[in-house]
Amino acid sequence: MPLYWFHCRACGGFDLTFTMADVPAAAPCPDCASNSKRQFGVAALIRPGSSATRLIDMTERTASEPSVVAGPPPRRSVPVTRNPLHRKLPRP
Repeated sequence: MPLYWFHCRACGGFDLTFTMADVPAAAPCPDCASNSKRQFGVAALIRPGSSATRLIDMTERTASEPSVVAGPPPRRSVPVTRNPLHRKLPRP
């Protein structure tokens, strides 16, 4: 079910879930119970707790909390060949 954003003049914004057929123009604020108008915008169709939501949250978190790295990755040694025919091969 999509989330819809409502705005209370006293408490600020909050989200409520309704089916698309039953969305009211106003809803009671969960804090002060005053009538709050629905703000028009894109409905959020991602369910909280889904794998898509967790991925978005983890991606946003890495911007402010990057993972700690102990050091640069180890160097890979390139195998050395002694075959003279390999000298004629193109190099990358």
